[in-house]
Amino acid sequence: MTQPTAEPPFKVAIIPVTPLQQNCTLVWCTKTMKGAFIDAGGDLDKLRKAIAMTGVTIEKLLVTHGHIDHCGSVGIFARELGVPIEGPHEDDRFWISRLDEDGQRYGIDGEVFEPNRWLGHGDKVTVGEVELDVIHCPGHTPGHVVFHHAPTRVAIVGDVLFQGSIGRTDFPMGNHQDLIDSITQRLWPLGNDVTFVPGHGPNSTFGRERQTNAYVSDYALS
Repeated sequence: MTQPTAEPPFKVAIIPVTPLQQNCTLVWCTKTMKGAFIDAGGDLDKLRKAIAMTGVTIEKLLVTHGHIDHCGSVGIFARELGVPIEGPHEDDRFWISRLDEDGQRYGIDGEVFEPNRWLGHGDKVTVGEVELDVIHCPGHTPGHVVFHHAPTRVAIVGDVLFQGSIGRTDFPMGNHQDLIDSITQRLWPLGNDVTFVPGHGPNSTFGRERQTNAYVSDYALS
């Protein structure tokens, strides 16, 4: 008789939002059914439906970085849900301060907010009984952070890295070399088997990108 497989302690669901199809991620602790949205950029009706479908109780909103498609609606949603905001790193205060202006430019709801907690490299955030490591990965923006759950080998990386590509660095305060250093010095050491959820597009693994990514593969950087 085969034994039933144990439910993983940490689950992830991806809900693309905004006209830019940004991967908002619902993460939750299966033991407590407490959860968080990472990058609740917009389309709040979709996120409310995800709460209803999963039965998760949202206890906080997490933010990888300050661009409009990733956090335009975070302040609005946090107020509605009565939950705190954690992230990004304070170096993204510049971007968060212009969410109203950028919202009008991109046709996305944008509201300036002040996180309850700015995050730094090496910090921890909790979701239910699950603990995520915070990794500061500047380059796309100066205050970009990544959330990593080591036990299940999953990382939510925002716009640092994509399948086959990397984040843009031509926006104000972007820095190409910082981005390359963030990927190679702070993400690659986590392991080739880590599956990552990017800010846009399909999931991949660090190992696959080290083999095939035209920008940051071992071959490209050799």
